Amino acid sequence: MEFSVKSGSPEKQRSACIVVGVYEPRRLSPIGEQLDQISEGYISNLLRRGDLEGKPGQTLLLHHVPNVLSERVLLVGCGKERELDDKQYKQIISKTINTLNETGAMEAVCFLTEQHVKGRDTYWKVRQAVETTQDCLYTFNELKSKKSDPRRPLRKIVFNVPTRRELTIGESAIEHGLAIASGAKLCKDVANMPPNICNPRYLGEQAKSLETEFDKVTVNLVGEKEMEELGMHSYLAVGRGSANESVMSVIHYNGGVEDAAPIVLVGKGLTFDSGGISIKPGEGMDEMKYDMGGAAGVIGTMRSIAEMNLPINVIGVLAGCENMPGSNAYRPGDILTTMSGQTVEVLNTDAEGRLVLCDALTYVEAFDPDTVIDVATLTGACIIALGAHATGMLSNHNPLAHDLLKAGEQSGDRAWQLPLWDDYHEQLDSPFADFTNLGGRAAGTITAACFLSKFTKKYNWAHLDIAGTAWRSGGKNKGATGRPVPMLTQYLINRAGVSENPQD
Repeated sequence: MEFSVKSGSPEKQRSACIVVGVYEPRRLSPIGEQLDQISEGYISNLLRRGDLEGKPGQTLLLHHVPNVLSERVLLVGCGKERELDDKQYKQIISKTINTLNETGAMEAVCFLTEQHVKGRDTYWKVRQAVETTQDCLYTFNELKSKKSDPRRPLRKIVFNVPTRRELTIGESAIEHGLAIASGAKLCKDVANMPPNICNPRYLGEQAKSLETEFDKVTVNLVGEKEMEELGMHSYLAVGRGSANESVMSVIHYNGGVEDAAPIVLVGKGLTFDSGGISIKPGEGMDEMKYDMGGAAGVIGTMRSIAEMNLPINVIGVLAGCENMPGSNAYRPGDILTTMSGQTVEVLNTDAEGRLVLCDALTYVEAFDPDTVIDVATLTGACIIALGAHATGMLSNHNPLAHDLLKAGEQSGDRAWQLPLWDDYHEQLDSPFADFTNLGGRAAGTITAACFLSKFTKKYNWAHLDIAGTAWRSGGKNKGATGRPVPMLTQYLINRAGVSENPQD
């Protein structure tokens, strides 16, 4: 897919299609009014006749509009003027792309990036249009024996900006949008891959492919033998019941000053989670291939920042493991000694993600990190609390929490902060070990984060619970979302101090 920006009048556009907005009730946008004048009232006559009301997402495709050079004009409803918000904007871009792709228009000039969106500038509108377009066009069909692609797919789209001064801003937005979309695509591809292919070793191979592609990326893989030597007994216990070896992939992106402390991203990589001895119900268990959504989000983010060549040092850790029942599987009642030396009583083997992450979070102390963010499909309780709209976020450092929330608002990949109070730690008390791996039904997302916080006292840390946001369930729409790649990449853009305008 090819993207570009230009600044020009609609009457001068020679394209397969021009896309313009219509407000409720049947009010043309300024660009639409220009086209109407050129066509001597042809478009406004159609609107007066009631062919399009202007409600969000409504479309009307016109052919051979009088005096217009383009073959088609696509009118897109934008709702009430001055009420167009982030969500609605992305919805109308999605509707536009799907309509163009279905009509056989292989290229288009889109003026929707000139619409007023509350609180958003040209950079945001163009970047979101690129990311939304790539998301709409995403398919995962490489394992299908017969692929059904559009006969004449959309190949090129030009986004119009109001003035020539904003062309460089638009070009920067396209560059960033493409990089984030590329990372989100990798995240989705890896997460959608079935567990008979995507195992911990496969995650390592995907990490190694980044090393091959980008000069600033180096990767090392930590296998079970090295984990044993390091004392990562909690991590190893979770994978004991599986025939697939646990592998931790460590991706170094060295884009900043050589001795600058890195930001570390740790992704939970349970490539399949049966629940172990505490086995899950059969319904929906196929979706437990998505329990490596945290690792998928981390590798996607590493790809995005490498493509953007950000001047920052980042380490991505993919904590790959598979949780299966078996004669050697760990059991409820077992007591594990973690890499930190702290002991954990296992109450439920399906609370395994935290047992893998705790050793990974101890492992990264060796990097003397500036900041550590872990990403995990950790608790069903997070879905109950926040649904599929917001990622749950908890942190031991308020400025870090603020920065992540801000990045979520900027990118449209939002998070919501939950408390990490000492009061909740009592739910993890154990009579036999330092603490248990389960805090009960109440406040399950918080007590899981409390567990992890016991291993993060030496650095600033945040935990992102993406159980509700990493994938969509059920039917034809089932699949990975690519989140939280946009939020994490935006956070790293902000930390790197990269401007939206390359001339700044």
